[in-house]
Amino acid sequence: MPRRGLLKRGSLFPETGSSPLTEQPLSSVPLAMDLRAELLKSIWYAFTALDVEKSGKVSKSQLKVLSHNLYTVLHIPHDPVALEEHFRDDDDGPVSSQGYMPYLNKYILDKVEEGAFVKENFDELCWTLTAKKNYKPDRNGNSVVSHQDAFKLWCLFNFLSEDKYPLVMVPDEVEYLLKKICTAMNVELNSCELDDYLSQEPQQQGGLTVWQFLDLVNSGRFLRGIEQEAVSMAIEEVYQEVIEDVLKQGYLWKKGQLRRNWSERWFTLKPSSLSYYVSEERKEKKGSIALDKHCCVEVLPDRDGKRCMFCVKTSSRTYEMSASDTRQRQEWTLAIQTAIRLQAEGKKSLHKDLKQKRREQREQREKRKAAKEEEMQRLKQLQEEKERKLQELELLKEAQRQAELLLQEEEQRRRLQHEEMQRTLEIQLQEAEQARASMQAEMVLKEAEAERQRKRIVELEEMQKRLQEALQQEVKARQDEESVRYAQARLLSEEEEKLKELMKLKEEQEEYIIKTQREKLVLKQEMENKNKYLEEAQKQLEEVRVNRQRVDQDVMVAQRKLRQASTNVKHWNVQMNRLMHPIGPGEKRSTLSGGFPGFQPTLLARRDSSLKLKQKPEDKICDPVLEESKETVNNGEARRLSLSPDADTMATEPSE
Repeated sequence: MPRRGLLKRGSLFPETGSSPLTEQPLSSVPLAMDLRAELLKSIWYAFTALDVEKSGKVSKSQLKVLSHNLYTVLHIPHDPVALEEHFRDDDDGPVSSQGYMPYLNKYILDKVEEGAFVKENFDELCWTLTAKKNYKPDRNGNSVVSHQDAFKLWCLFNFLSEDKYPLVMVPDEVEYLLKKICTAMNVELNSCELDDYLSQEPQQQGGLTVWQFLDLVNSGRFLRGIEQEAVSMAIEEVYQEVIEDVLKQGYLWKKGQLRRNWSERWFTLKPSSLSYYVSEERKEKKGSIALDKHCCVEVLPDRDGKRCMFCVKTSSRTYEMSASDTRQRQEWTLAIQTAIRLQAEGKKSLHKDLKQKRREQREQREKRKAAKEEEMQRLKQLQEEKERKLQELELLKEAQRQAELLLQEEEQRRRLQHEEMQRTLEIQLQEAEQARASMQAEMVLKEAEAERQRKRIVELEEMQKRLQEALQQEVKARQDEESVRYAQARLLSEEEEKLKELMKLKEEQEEYIIKTQREKLVLKQEMENKNKYLEEAQKQLEEVRVNRQRVDQDVMVAQRKLRQASTNVKHWNVQMNRLMHPIGPGEKRSTLSGGFPGFQPTLLARRDSSLKLKQKPEDKICDPVLEESKETVNNGEARRLSLSPDADTMATEPSE
């Protein structure tokens, strides 16, 4: 055979798992879609059988023979000359340019008329072509089914297979078909054994090919101990029910229309008609009852010696029939009602409708299964997310514990600092108490000194000349006091700088408190305890401030007493000046500078010595005041304010 003009198999069925019907638009498909799909399934087997070498290519001569047989069996008029032109051994023609599938649709399937051919003959042609190559029964004659039964099973397989290529029948449909055959033999199918068989090979879980299905039936695994004749009858019954759409068949008594006599006839019920024959061989057809949605079936009472009667009413006539028993009558009435319902719904085949429903149920199960798997996957992801969040929570808890430890350490450090500050304040308070006690002692000494000054006023009257020198020394002392006050002002400026530093520390403390408040959102409970401790510390600080104010008040009292003593000294100085002898008119001054009448050097030296002794206690009195000022500088802004009036008073004393 020449290899020129070979066509790939893909030109007919381009992709695995696709349907060739999708290649043609609906407008170019006058044939019913269901019938076209069934014809294509059978043609697919015939087409693949021509590829003897399994190379994926078929010669044009083989396709020409196949097309001629299809023309003949489908009763399609054709021109042999045109057929020769179509499959001419060159690169011209519709087959060479477009492939076999468009040719099959255009020149064969589009010209098929439903009801103009016998589909069984068409299936036998395709079965004959494919069985020679693929069907291999037992050579010893031990096959469960005959060649004719294998053909019927092949037809049943094509009807129940999926509309995808290569053709396979899913496990649910395999179980359904085997159950139908076993039910026809009054045998129960072992579903567990079928599941075990399908689970042996993973590739069979997606479905069985027709040859695997025939091998399964011929193996006798599910039909043990059953005679071949019973199997053949069961297959024939299922074939008529599924392929030929025979809803029910059997003997019934029918009443004639003209002679009104009762005759036994073999009835065959299909969705569109109820036909009756002379015998079950169905060779001589006596008549047919057309069924439509206007027909109905009714049960009749027994009469004329007949029992289990019923009638079928059409728009033109009523047909009376009698069954053998009540069960048969019920089965016939239900079957006829089913046929009428199918006509009312516009359906031509019961099993096509059932097959579509089973397919929809499988799709729904697949969708539910996919949804369940997706849900399980989502739950798994949620579980993983939950575990990850738990791990993150553990890490956060660990970080929180670390933060708590750090906070505790920081709190401990701050507590120690607070205790240290409190101890420092206590020491300063003790020093202030000591300064107040020393000031009180100095005030007592000053009072004693004032008493001594009063006693010595008389002596000072004689020391007028030396008083000038004493006054000059006092001026010098006042100047020294001014320098001390300047030093005090410098100390006050240093105190202000320290106060600024204290305010800066306070701002830093406030910033730290704000930062701590932010941390308080996470560690609220711990910060509440911290606030309690802080309030206690503030209360203690308020107590310290109150104590400090009380000390400042005591210092102010001591200062007032000091000013009072200074006022008394001034008063006594004025009195002493009054007691001096004034220079009378006409008296002459001595030539000695700063001298008085009756001046005696010895007395002046002695008075000068006493004046120096007097000046030293006064200096001692001023020194504690200076030390007290230094102490008040270290006590803060309030004490500085309390000392300011004293500085003004002391500044005015030299002028007085």
